[in-house]
Amino acid sequence: MFKKNLAIFSSKSSQSKGRLFKENEDKNRSIYQRDRDRIIHSAAFRRLEHKTQVFVHHEGDHYRSRLTHTIEVSQIARTISRSLAIDEDLAEAISLAHDLGHTPFGHAGEEALNISMKSHGGFDHNAHTLRIITYLEKKYRNFDGLNLSWETLEGIVKHNGPFKKRNIPFAISEYINNGMDLQLHTWCGPEAQVASLSDDIAYFSHDLEDGIRAKFFSVENILEEFKILENFKKKFKSDFYRIDEKRIVNEIKRYIISNMIDDLIIETKKNISLIKPKSANDIRKMKKPLITFSKKINSDINEIRNFLMNKMYRHWKINIMTTKAKRIVSDLFKIYYDETDLLPFEWNLVLTKSHKKNKARIISDYIAGMTDRFAIREHQKLFDITKGWY
Repeated sequence: MFKKNLAIFSSKSSQSKGRLFKENEDKNRSIYQRDRDRIIHSAAFRRLEHKTQVFVHHEGDHYRSRLTHTIEVSQIARTISRSLAIDEDLAEAISLAHDLGHTPFGHAGEEALNISMKSHGGFDHNAHTLRIITYLEKKYRNFDGLNLSWETLEGIVKHNGPFKKRNIPFAISEYINNGMDLQLHTWCGPEAQVASLSDDIAYFSHDLEDGIRAKFFSVENILEEFKILENFKKKFKSDFYRIDEKRIVNEIKRYIISNMIDDLIIETKKNISLIKPKSANDIRKMKKPLITFSKKINSDINEIRNFLMNKMYRHWKINIMTTKAKRIVSDLFKIYYDETDLLPFEWNLVLTKSHKKNKARIISDYIAGMTDRFAIREHQKLFDITKGWY
């Protein structure tokens, strides 16, 4: 029933290594479709709606949240996977789960929590994603976590590349010791590689749109700066000033996404014809990724990345939000660590059952699961702050 016209090197659901806890599979859905559905129905996925992408949730209704970013990544990943004849359900599942481990306030919150956890194994959002889907989500009668397939777990953990032994985050090493061997020293399968580059395509394009909306830079600025838009400028030169700016911004975003997707597909097909992989495991054993952009697009990406870093991510308004975010996360960790009776009853119960051996990690789990607005509200209650965001 689930047979698809897939490439020989795709991660076929019929050849999956299965789940840690044995289950009868669904007659109407493949193993990867079930993984996707479990991710979508998780509490962690719902919380992404109120977690920062770049702008804190109340800065404006039209800025991306971590959830809208995730949906855009999954849409791009499905498109690319279909063109390459690999399993788009698996690519979608990995894309939908890839940011579940983010703290409130995005990378600013992660940095603050990692500093607070420095003496307790540190904090890494990608590793925390694994902790969520294998332990913290408690929905099923017979196991903790979502009991996802090996291929989905591997893709989530390794979509940014293989690990060196000395650089394995706590949550990942903990799972490897008690769960399935995810072969951390190899590359991930092709679907996870697609999810990773779809993430890049999504945030480069939508951060440009959000940056213009925030007036950090103008349409003219990016048209002047980016080589990738040279043909775009020629196309719109004659009637540029007669088109509404919002439409121009959307056309720029569409143009960048389409160019990056087209380039990735063309370059990857060249790699496939040269390497001729016979299975997904052949791709895992390679010394470099199979799914790639061309040198030109990589150069364009670096140009966009540097522009956004200088004009947006380091903008003084973002720096203010970042400073406040770090303070909130650091303050919350310190007060919960010093006074654990301030934690909700169910989290105190977890502490009691663990005999407080993992106190810092449990507090970290609690804070990482907060949305932006909940963290702000808790900080306000605990510290009675009445200025700034409040």
